[in-house]
Amino acid sequence: MTTPRPGSRAEQRRRTEARILEAAASVFITAGYERATIRAVAAAAAVDAGLVMHYFGSKQELYRRVIDAAPLPEVSGAPEDAVDQILATLADRLASEPAASLALLRSMLTNPEAASVASVGMARYQAQIAEVIPADDASLRASIISAIILGVTVSRHLVKSDDLATADPAQVITLLRPCLLALAAEGHASQ
Repeated sequence: MTTPRPGSRAEQRRRTEARILEAAASVFITAGYERATIRAVAAAAAVDAGLVMHYFGSKQELYRRVIDAAPLPEVSGAPEDAVDQILATLADRLASEPAASLALLRSMLTNPEAASVASVGMARYQAQIAEVIPADDASLRASIISAIILGVTVSRHLVKSDDLATADPAQVITLLRPCLLALAAEGHASQ
């Protein structure tokens, strides 16, 4: 893909689109999917609401693009390395409440449209995890790992489950490590 030359219409469009996406991420984080409006996004981006619709077509598409633009945590290397990367990301999320991620999770849990869009982003992360698992059922194992991480995050920060909400992140990681290593280990699908 070539970069539009500075000052060109294509470059102006790219910058406007990026500004709208940045504003949309902020509005979705602050208001949640259901209460976020195209007008609020337009106001935050200092553009007309019609321009937001021209570029993105719908709130659901705008949300999808925000999810697509979010960077995925790194998962690569040998299964043990990937588990370390997954657990390091989780440790960060356990240590400090990730406001942006939680707002998107909250939206996903309360709105079917947001859940549908978020599931695509989750599938990208699960595919990345599956790539490093040398097993016949790598996709299933990756889905289980992703569900564990999601469940721990939701239980700690949204549900505020007593023991998990106050647990030392290092202890949670220590307890999860053998489970994730077993899921990421070489193996064959059981019959």
